[in-house]
Amino acid sequence: MQWRGRRQSDNIEDRRGMSSGGGGGGFRLPTGGRGGGIGIGGLVVILLISWALGINPLTLLSGGDISGDGGGTQQTTGTRPQGQSSDETTAFVRTVLAETEDTWTKIFSASNETYEKPTLVLFGGQVRSACGTASAASGPFYCPVDRKVYLDTDFFRELDKRFGASGDFAQAYVIAHEVGHHVQNLTGVLPEFNRQRQSMGETEANKMSVKVELQADCYAGIWGKSTQQKGILEAGDLEEALNAAHQIGDDTLQKKSQGYVVPDSFNHGTSAQRAEWFKRGFQSGRLEDCDTFSADI
Repeated sequence: MQWRGRRQSDNIEDRRGMSSGGGGGGFRLPTGGRGGGIGIGGLVVILLISWALGINPLTLLSGGDISGDGGGTQQTTGTRPQGQSSDETTAFVRTVLAETEDTWTKIFSASNETYEKPTLVLFGGQVRSACGTASAASGPFYCPVDRKVYLDTDFFRELDKRFGASGDFAQAYVIAHEVGHHVQNLTGVLPEFNRQRQSMGETEANKMSVKVELQADCYAGIWGKSTQQKGILEAGDLEEALNAAHQIGDDTLQKKSQGYVVPDSFNHGTSAQRAEWFKRGFQSGRLEDCDTFSADI
C-alpha cells in the first residue's frame, strides 16, 4: 500500500501513556477480548482461549460489547499534543484515517449529505470511552456514544503474530472496518440495532450482530475500492485484507480456541462471510450492494 507522503488526518487523540479507568463496551473486532466494539450492545461470544467476543456492532472486527448505551461519562487524564506523527505507525494510522475521510466525504456529498468525521483514539493497555473502559486485549473498537474509534497499535503485531494476518493493507482493513461502524451510526443502523436488541433473545441478537458486522466489512471494501481507484494499492494488498477477514471469522477463532464451533454464538460472521462481504464492497464500491439485512445470512 503506497501510503507514505499522503495527507494525514488531524482527527487523532493520542492517549498512549495516559492513565484511564471505567468500564463499558462498544463495537469491536473479534480478537478474543471482552469490551466495547462497535458499541451497540453487550452480547458475548467465547473466542480465543480466554478471550470473549462481545456482541455489539463493534464486535464484528474486534469482538466486544455491542451495547453502546454508554458506561457513564468518561474523562481522560489528558492527550498528547496533536500535529504530525513522529513515528511510522502513527503516520500510517493518520494516513489511513485521512483516506477514509476522503472516501466517505465524497460518498455522503453525492447524496447531498455531510460526513461527520470520527476521531481515532490511540491508546496503550487500557482506555476509557463513553461506552466504558476497555483493555488492549479487546482489540480495536468503535463507540457510537462519543463517535470515536479506539485503537491500541500493538494490535497490529497481534494481527500478524497471533492471527497470521500480516501486511499494511490488513491493518488498514481493521481501521476501515471500525470507521464502517461509524458510517452505520451516522446512517441510523447502529441506533436501530441497539433499539431492537432490547427485545431480542441472545441467539436472535447474535444473528443481527452478524449482519451489522458484515455490513461494516462491506463498507471497508468500499473504502478499499476507493484506494484502488487512486492507485494506492500494490500487488497482494487485496489478498492481505481478505486473509485478515478470514483469520478473524467466528468459526476460525472458535476452532483455534476450543476445537469446535457454536454457530448460534457467532456475532461477526464466518471467515467465508467476512471475506465475501469485504470483497463485495471492494468490487462494486456501492452502498446499495452492502445491504446485509436483506440478504439470507
